[in-house]
Amino acid sequence: MNSSIAEINTKSLSYNYNSIRRKTKTKVMAIVKADAYGHGMIECVKVLEREKNSPEYYGVALLQEAIELRKSKVTEKPILCFAPINIEQIQNYKNFIPTITSEKQIEDLQKVKINLKLKVHVNINTGMNRLGIRFENAVENIIKLLGNRKIIIDGIYTHFASSDEKNKNFANLQLSRFTKIVNELKQYKINYGLTHTANSGAILDMRNSYFDMVRPGISLYGYYPSLETSESIKLKPVMSIKSKISNIMEIEKGDTVGYGQLYKAKNKMLIGTLPFGYADGLFRGLSNKIKVICGKNLSAQLGRISMDRISIELSSKSKLNDEVILLGKKNKLEIYAWDWSKLLNTIPYEITCAISKRVPRIYIEKD
Repeated sequence: MNSSIAEINTKSLSYNYNSIRRKTKTKVMAIVKADAYGHGMIECVKVLEREKNSPEYYGVALLQEAIELRKSKVTEKPILCFAPINIEQIQNYKNFIPTITSEKQIEDLQKVKINLKLKVHVNINTGMNRLGIRFENAVENIIKLLGNRKIIIDGIYTHFASSDEKNKNFANLQLSRFTKIVNELKQYKINYGLTHTANSGAILDMRNSYFDMVRPGISLYGYYPSLETSESIKLKPVMSIKSKISNIMEIEKGDTVGYGQLYKAKNKMLIGTLPFGYADGLFRGLSNKIKVICGKNLSAQLGRISMDRISIELSSKSKLNDEVILLGKKNKLEIYAWDWSKLLNTIPYEITCAISKRVPRIYIEKD
């Protein structure tokens, strides 16, 4: 049994979800792509499905994620796949909702034989310039798509490029472009289904972007998407990383620790090793920079992070198999993904997604 675990607090997940729901008062598409940002897609959906007002939709990135979620039978709710529709896989979408992201896909759908009424969402590119039909041509292309009797437009959406930044000028420009399209479709009395634009940053700071449904991602798992958003919703981190001391040794002044002799002892000291390394998701770039919670204190990580292990400084009270917290809290001590993110110039998304499959997810419920 691996003595390093990712502890997933389902009570915190529920807390975050219900806090988002209370603020927005709209339908919710819970984003569970990338294995629920490393938290475990199936188990997280189980938790959300137990809520009195459970999500109306779930969002994934890839077709295989949608297939995995549907096969699990944990939800019968609609599953939106954000990836561009794969025309060659058209029959596999009968249990999911694919996304139309280009004019060519609309043309290809006219040529392919579809033995079912296919629900789709249309991604409108309002400035992200990653996927989507250009906003200038969106209305005419939606009308063209509706000409295909095998297609039902279940929703239209856009994705903000900078809703998590303090300056919301570009996000507001995207919002105005999308709103103009919605108003034109209403004017033509076109049924375009649900409208949704608000990701986590917009949920926090752009109330006028909520439309029919919101799409919380990282906020579900307890993190603000950047350090520039407001904290208008209180969030609780869902994942903790815990390990145990697997070895203790005494080293002398001048001894070095780990590959490359990156750490040199200034005094005689006790060190311990933990079975957690970069293969588990602890970035090598954090070497000699982070602290862990060991007993009642913060202990320094020593030397280079290796594939399977790290070394930490110990006190004389430390014992084999003592619990050590790499991410999480104990009493007044806290270490969270933002602490690692700042050192790596990245974001919590990357930290939680990087925790590898070989680290067991253990699901608990506690305050």
